[in-house]
Amino acid sequence: MPVARPESSNSRVIAHIDMDCFYVQVEQRKQPILRGHPTAVVQYNSWKGGGLIAVSYEARKYGVKRSMRGDEAKKVCPDIQLVQVPVARGKADLTVYRNAGSEVVSVLSKKGRCERASIDEVYLDLTEAAETMLADNPPERLEVIGEEATKSHILGLHLDGADARDCVREWFLKKDADHRDKLLACGALIVAELRLEVLKETEFTCSAGIAHNKMLAKLASGMNKPSQQTIVPQSSVEKLLESLPVKKMKQLGGKLGTSLQVDLGVNTVGDLLKFSNQKLQELYGINTGTWLWNIARGVCGLEVEGRLLPKSHGSGKTFPGPQALETISSVKKWLHELCEELSDRLLSDLNQNKRIARTLTLHASAYKMNDSESIKKFPSKSCPLRYGVTKLQEDAMSLFNAGLGEYLGVYHVGKHQEWAITGLSISASKIVVIPSGTHSIMKYFCNQNQTSTQSNMLSDACTEDRESSDLHLADLKIDAYKNEAGTECCAPILNTSGPDAEETLKLDDNQAPHIYEVNHQRAGLAEEALLQCFGCENDMESKINQPKLNLAVPNRKSGKEKRKIEKGSSSILQFFSSQSQSLSSCSSSEHPHGIGSTFQGIGASVSGKLVQENHSSSLSGSSNGDGGWSYKSEEIDPTVLNELPLEIQEEVRAWLHPQKQPRRRGSDILHYFSPSTNK
Repeated sequence: MPVARPESSNSRVIAHIDMDCFYVQVEQRKQPILRGHPTAVVQYNSWKGGGLIAVSYEARKYGVKRSMRGDEAKKVCPDIQLVQVPVARGKADLTVYRNAGSEVVSVLSKKGRCERASIDEVYLDLTEAAETMLADNPPERLEVIGEEATKSHILGLHLDGADARDCVREWFLKKDADHRDKLLACGALIVAELRLEVLKETEFTCSAGIAHNKMLAKLASGMNKPSQQTIVPQSSVEKLLESLPVKKMKQLGGKLGTSLQVDLGVNTVGDLLKFSNQKLQELYGINTGTWLWNIARGVCGLEVEGRLLPKSHGSGKTFPGPQALETISSVKKWLHELCEELSDRLLSDLNQNKRIARTLTLHASAYKMNDSESIKKFPSKSCPLRYGVTKLQEDAMSLFNAGLGEYLGVYHVGKHQEWAITGLSISASKIVVIPSGTHSIMKYFCNQNQTSTQSNMLSDACTEDRESSDLHLADLKIDAYKNEAGTECCAPILNTSGPDAEETLKLDDNQAPHIYEVNHQRAGLAEEALLQCFGCENDMESKINQPKLNLAVPNRKSGKEKRKIEKGSSSILQFFSSQSQSLSSCSSSEHPHGIGSTFQGIGASVSGKLVQENHSSSLSGSSNGDGGWSYKSEEIDPTVLNELPLEIQEEVRAWLHPQKQPRRRGSDILHYFSPSTNK
């Protein structure tokens, strides 16, 4: 059938950057004496010299390959220098390589949309930068083409015995070139500059492929190495794919590629042109069939995602031969090690990038001992991810037990038959950025240090799983002002959007503005979260015998210091008040001395009132007859409670379960609100 050309609108400029022998380069930067000498990086185990994971180009000239072990490499190249990967928790620690890769990414991302594909490879979408260059300063107007750009390899370029660099320079300066080729030329000039900048700032060399889509750029980047770049003009795509082995194409190296070879006799990507789209869809399904039809024609619709951070975090280890794990206790030991490493990486991501992961997945490979026909397919298992090393370890072990049970059932392994684990890994995925408006509840307590509050938020986030319905106080802000003594205080105010009237905040003389009169019109999500935190069970029969309190401030005019707030705005302290007339009268009779007395019995105001008055209600967040609020204790979000200081946590838990956790003396919640307390 006639070959369909790729879509003419496919004029994007995509580059794939491959960091040459990256693990070796990182070690050579640490030990410059290794440069220029045959070098290989080996795994931490010493069996037969360790497995090679990276081989320098100097060592490759002697025939050293990654499939070799250290002892074999020394036989092939006696002068080879074997450098061991750093070790942590009994396994390879790749942190130094990840950090080095981030250095390269930070340079490359200056010119376009950047997608980090792995530790040592990056995709760049340079379309916008190339179009800008073509409009402002096209290559044909350049008087000089940089030396690094003239080293480029251009597929389909006919040299006819001429000097390669002269031909490349002529291609860059060609005035009647196709618009898409001109864009590629601009992209190649940009990539050449970026590679030089990476070398200058990080001492690492990179190779690159420049094409109109990710698939072609990936293929081109590995054609000429090290420290070179390859350009794929649209006119050379057909010839490139015509002789490309199927197994060399990404996603065709496994079962699908084998099926194409065995079932259809397809050995090169060009052989796929024999089959219609309909035929491929019949054989492999609509999605896979269409994809095969497209790649045979060099068409790829995948976009550069614009991601500088990894999509997932993982930790794994293999147990070859006699190292295979044969007992539950040995599996548990290694799962604990893997979970500790994963927890560290999740914590680092949370602190540095404000991201959290949602899903924990366990993978393993296994076989039945004394059974040569055993199928080594251990089912993968996933569950919601909970932060904290202990929780990760518990969940990972549960996933393994579930997978093992399924594996034993599927493959009819009896209880007394033996099994062995040859590979074990866990990964954290579905990583999302924490919404920008999410804050720790402690941010809204005026006596708390703001810096330590943010630190507490990050650490507390790692102890419980955060669901999408967590506290998102995007509309909260902290307003700072000073009292007469010059002490700066923070008042949490809810923003309002409407043109409401203003209400004057009245303060007592010589009193810090810790508690003030508020309007009870807006509650929203903040109110619900606080009720969850400070509430108690509806069905509790015990009552806390403490005096009740109304937190409203007497309406006094000081004339010295006033703060205006919009009508309809709400203070966080509003949610400690039941707004009950009975409580108000009780408060006025028992506490007639203003703000200073309002702190007495604050625990009873929160706990006792809600326990006694809302006993009959079962709807969370619903208002009862006297203005109080009721809720279900099982709906209390523990992540909100854990953001409080330890003393307050204990007291709140004592309100919920007084028979188990009595309140300690000297740690009453009023201690944190008293104006005389210095935090």
